[in-house]
Amino acid sequence: MEAIVYETFGGPEVLRHSRVGKPEPGPGQVRVKVMAAGVNPVDYKIRYGWMDAFYPTTLPAVPGLEFAGVVDAVGEGVTHTGAGAEVLGWTTTGAYAEYALAGDIAAKPAGLSWERAASLPVAGETAQRVLDLLRVKSGETLLVHGAAGVVGSVAVQLAVAAGVTVVGTASEANHGHLRALGATPVRYGDGLAERVRQAAPQGVDAVLDAAGQGVLPLSIELLGGAERVVTIADPNAADHGVVFSAGGTEPRAVRTGLAEHARLAAEGLLDVRIAEVFPLADAAKAHELSEAGHARGKLIIRP
Repeated sequence: MEAIVYETFGGPEVLRHSRVGKPEPGPGQVRVKVMAAGVNPVDYKIRYGWMDAFYPTTLPAVPGLEFAGVVDAVGEGVTHTGAGAEVLGWTTTGAYAEYALAGDIAAKPAGLSWERAASLPVAGETAQRVLDLLRVKSGETLLVHGAAGVVGSVAVQLAVAAGVTVVGTASEANHGHLRALGATPVRYGDGLAERVRQAAPQGVDAVLDAAGQGVLPLSIELLGGAERVVTIADPNAADHGVVFSAGGTEPRAVRTGLAEHARLAAEGLLDVRIAEVFPLADAAKAHELSEAGHARGKLIIRP
């Protein structure tokens, strides 16, 4: 099968369009023909070798954590799906490939495109996990840094649907997008604390940092403490007494969340903007764009 492979850690140039053996499903696994794979910032961080504590990598490796595709074969003990089923989920062998193995999957609703289905697993699980850690509830106010990013925008939508008031930091070019999602946008940069106070005179109850641009001290100041601040983007979190969340959700919760987020997306109640779709051979270009941090939405690879 065709796949993107890297044999050493490094920049986008280590990614190679190669032919490798097709993986065989083990007990509890399914093999899927990948129709679309999501590109996430964690993909290039793993490629550099920065995330080994969270995502141990054996080289050579195929990048990519999430996919949407068609079940091609099932391993021993799999009874919840079968060949021909359209699914989305997390892969254990890398999603930038024609075929991949997976254990955590959910059915893809018929009305959901491959690209949008592939955009949901990582962003949906991450956003839901952090909202659960923050224990935000109806009537409270949540500040989201990097609210126009993929994870940030999903968190905004889930929080607003739960009755939470959301203030989101973003560039002015994305303010209209955030208003459409139900958030009050504020421009980041100098004077941010005062702009947040003006947008939320009632105060802020919790903070999700999806930007990682040195906003933790300001967030702690606004809250009067670090207890309800969680970051998914600032590696210096411990220096501020802030929780850095990089995973750990139980598999059953992951599958339940996948199914629910897919349902919401199919019904038009949860949206992830698609910025660009790349063919498999252009995976390095997708990584370059992801690493630059300027993509306005989700990057997708189509094998």
